[in-house]
Amino acid sequence: MNTPVPVVRLKNAWRSSHPWIFQKLVEKPAAKPRPGSIVDVVGVDGEWIGRGFYNGHSRIAVRILETRQEVAVDERWFARRIAEAVALRREVLGLDAVSDAWRVVHSEGDGLSGLVVDRYGDLLVVEFFAAGMFRHREWIYDALRAQFPGCRFHSFAEEHVQKQESFDFRDSTGTEPAIISEYGVKFRADPAGAHKTGFFADQRENRQWLSQHVAGKRVLDLCCNTGGFGVYAKVRGAEEVVGVDIDEDVIAIAKGNARLNDVKLRFVQADIFPYLRDAAARGEQYDVVVLDPAKLTRDRDQVITALKKYLDMNKLALGVVKPGGLLATFSCTGLVAEQEFLDMLRRASFFSGRTIQILKVAGAGPDHPFMANAQESRYLKAVFCRVLD
Repeated sequence: MNTPVPVVRLKNAWRSSHPWIFQKLVEKPAAKPRPGSIVDVVGVDGEWIGRGFYNGHSRIAVRILETRQEVAVDERWFARRIAEAVALRREVLGLDAVSDAWRVVHSEGDGLSGLVVDRYGDLLVVEFFAAGMFRHREWIYDALRAQFPGCRFHSFAEEHVQKQESFDFRDSTGTEPAIISEYGVKFRADPAGAHKTGFFADQRENRQWLSQHVAGKRVLDLCCNTGGFGVYAKVRGAEEVVGVDIDEDVIAIAKGNARLNDVKLRFVQADIFPYLRDAAARGEQYDVVVLDPAKLTRDRDQVITALKKYLDMNKLALGVVKPGGLLATFSCTGLVAEQEFLDMLRRASFFSGRTIQILKVAGAGPDHPFMANAQESRYLKAVFCRVLD
């Protein structure tokens, strides 16, 4: 190390490889480093544990970035780690062959706790979840420019993150949208518009898989957002597609995405609960139903409430699927475990009187990796079901 960094000591023995160390396990330093400072972490006996970001204001006191004592966390470290993340997407996954929209950095999944970067053509959307990433943002921008020459940035951090992590950041404004292509289907990614990153690239493989089963079918796309599943379906030959969302702003974007691909869909602005009750009362049935709601909670105490809401909406969705039809149902609520989501579907099947055969259980695309020792990065649950009767 060329320049000594502050040292933070733990109160208890540390026998974990998880990158997060919580506040209750850390002794308060005599001279408190600024939120997001790079520190060395030592155990109760003084043994060196790792190097990472310290934040005395956050519930997560330390985010470990490096476990090799001889390796400095500096500008060159960020350049190497981000280059490795890009190489995974380009050289190993070959994503450039199918899309110019993919996740460049997936926080803990790429060893960069507190940072998410999405690529939409020449536009890179940078989201900060940690004061340390925000504090060292110029290193991050330089590393990204080296990988994507001529790129432009849209950066932001959600208000609750800024409050939890104790930093202030005014989001980018006036960012021009990007037009991206995914398996030959075009979309407008607008991070300054209705959705925080402009587009859900995590559903890319799920959209592609489902779209291979829709030709000549009637499709209902619930919580359609900017129209991803519905536009795919129409491009792939669905006879009729109806998209439903409560947000008129995202429906406007969805209509634009349909025009980009020269296809016609019917969009309805409505709350899906009364919409589905009315549709069932009219006897409407669809060959394929997609249910992809927004995150229902970020509060662990509200998981049971979220599961009840998932149960209610999945029961209603099952009520409008034709016998032999498909239901594609999703949860992006990270606090809801995959097994809990599958158990909810079992109950939805029972209470709706429908028999469901699960064809495929998936998640986010491979550009959203997660570490075995930090599974918080695994958030999306995707279940594709056949409704037998």
